[in-house]
Amino acid sequence: MSENPPVTVRVDSAGAGKTAFEVLGVKDTAVARVNGALVDLAHVVAEGDVVEQVPYGSEDGRNVLRHSAAHVLAQAVQELFPGTLLGIGPFIKDGFYYDFLPSRPFTPEDLVAIEKKMSDITRQRQRFSRRVVSEADASSELAHEKFKIELIGLKGAAPEESPEVGGAELTIYDNLVGDATVWSDLCRGPHLPTTRDIPAFKLMRSAAAYWRGDQKNEQLQRIYGTAWESKDALKEHLHLLEEAEKRDHRKLGVELDLFSFPDEIGSGLVVFHPRGGVIKREMEDYVRARHLAEGFHYVGTPHISKEGLFHTSGHLPYYADGMFPPMEMEGSDYYLKAMNCPMHNLIYKSRGRSYRELPLRYFEFGSVYRNEPSGVIHGLTRVRGFAQDDSHSYCTQEQAPDEVKHLLTFVLGLLKDFGLTDFYLELSTRDDSKPDKFVGSDEDWATATAVLEKCAQETGLELVPDPGGAAFYGPKISVQARDAIGRTWQMSTVQYDFNQPAGFELEYQAADGSRQQPVMIHAAKFGSIERFIGVLTEHYAGAFPAWLAPVQVVGIPVHSDYDGYLHDLAGRLRSEGIRVEVDDSDDRMQKKIRNAQKQKVPYMLIAGAEDIEAGAVSFRFRDGTQDNGIPVDDAIARIVEAVRART
Repeated sequence: MSENPPVTVRVDSAGAGKTAFEVLGVKDTAVARVNGALVDLAHVVAEGDVVEQVPYGSEDGRNVLRHSAAHVLAQAVQELFPGTLLGIGPFIKDGFYYDFLPSRPFTPEDLVAIEKKMSDITRQRQRFSRRVVSEADASSELAHEKFKIELIGLKGAAPEESPEVGGAELTIYDNLVGDATVWSDLCRGPHLPTTRDIPAFKLMRSAAAYWRGDQKNEQLQRIYGTAWESKDALKEHLHLLEEAEKRDHRKLGVELDLFSFPDEIGSGLVVFHPRGGVIKREMEDYVRARHLAEGFHYVGTPHISKEGLFHTSGHLPYYADGMFPPMEMEGSDYYLKAMNCPMHNLIYKSRGRSYRELPLRYFEFGSVYRNEPSGVIHGLTRVRGFAQDDSHSYCTQEQAPDEVKHLLTFVLGLLKDFGLTDFYLELSTRDDSKPDKFVGSDEDWATATAVLEKCAQETGLELVPDPGGAAFYGPKISVQARDAIGRTWQMSTVQYDFNQPAGFELEYQAADGSRQQPVMIHAAKFGSIERFIGVLTEHYAGAFPAWLAPVQVVGIPVHSDYDGYLHDLAGRLRSEGIRVEVDDSDDRMQKKIRNAQKQKVPYMLIAGAEDIEAGAVSFRFRDGTQDNGIPVDDAIARIVEAVRART
């Protein structure tokens, strides 16, 4: 990222008619922002325009860089594979892609050749030149590109719905060498000045993709790439990807024998093996105890319900696509529950409530099921069945701010207990342009949003807006946590709900005897236990802190004669609640140590003749360091203290 603040210029009469680049006159500028809109540096400005520098290393600068790289990719493909049809080529997080309809699927060897051709194109310093065209002229010029013709018909659509042509006019970008056009593409832009301004890129992989993401459409070939403002930035990104691959929880789940996804059960449905079950149980036990200590009441609800419940809650009208199809039984349709809140509402409604009971807090590990598309399922972090660590607080409107603060303090503390300490907050609000996707009055939304925003600001954490990201029934705060290698994961959510209490006709008797409607605050601490285990596995690279480790201690005898000594020691550790094994296999000692290190066991206790004579052990850690001659009592105390302290 650029260290200096962007340069901003208000255009005077002398600057009118000049390009944005001429007005700014600074280096490290990818594109410009004129009156808030991103434009090419060749954009001609008028008197009174406010022109702002957009550096290469900024988020917008990187996005334009990657979009320009996508065009270079498309040009390279069409030069190497004549007749290939173009789809779309947007920037994405940390990279870009372009969709094609080639005569055959791309191979790894093709990607090498395409990347080389891209390098040739960037060295030519081709100029990106914007050209406004009419719909008729664009259709004529691109008559051979059937997917582009379809996009032309979307002119005027919202940019997020049609990134190629979103907006009021159609534009084509020509790649120029001198004054000669060597390649063109329909595109909204903006772009960098030249192809030479793309200093570092790499193609990553190819995959199949349906045109416009619809399985009913033609299947295309998508090539993914990444591009950065410097070779060092690209190198750092590729190193991060290598580190992320080493930490992939799906890979570690197999290596550490934690969990699996049997085909016989179905996609996105996990089974925990004994060692993974230990982690899951430890997490649940700790989280349950913390909830009870914070004033929550533990409840339990079934996995299915009659459909009427989800009509009352509003989920079937607004969330039906995310739920599994109904099951007919005894003349009624039943649904697998995708959320716990409707059933918690019924618990609240089971008897009369007084203001003296509020805030009333319910919590459960509720098993929920969501009909996720197969393309988004990803290990434990995106599944179809999971246990949601779900709570719902019922309170008066006056109590709502304090309850939100209580929940934020609670969830941040819980995340820190598990070793996540770097956070920012995201505030998801209603999209006023899509009123059919949200329920409730403008006044209710304004009140709820103001409460969440104020509470979030009072944490002192960075607060990032997420317009349009709210649930249909109310705004929410999301805790975004960074892991050990800097990746961001959405963790806890706190949502303000004024709609379900109205739909379920929830009430409490106020101090003056009147009947009032409570506010409902939803909170999920980790999103789901499964997902959080996946995140923690990657955060710790499988080397869980001792209190969470499936096996906390392995006893390793130097010779089988010393097996009994370590079994006795193991018994003492078990009596203290420590999970311990003794490797009394026929393997040599060094292999036993390697096996324990591969399983990322926190502590290895090694015993030989001298140790037994001294009533001691050699205390070895998983990083390879070792303390020799530690008295058995001291070794036990050290382990027990570390586990109980959750260090």
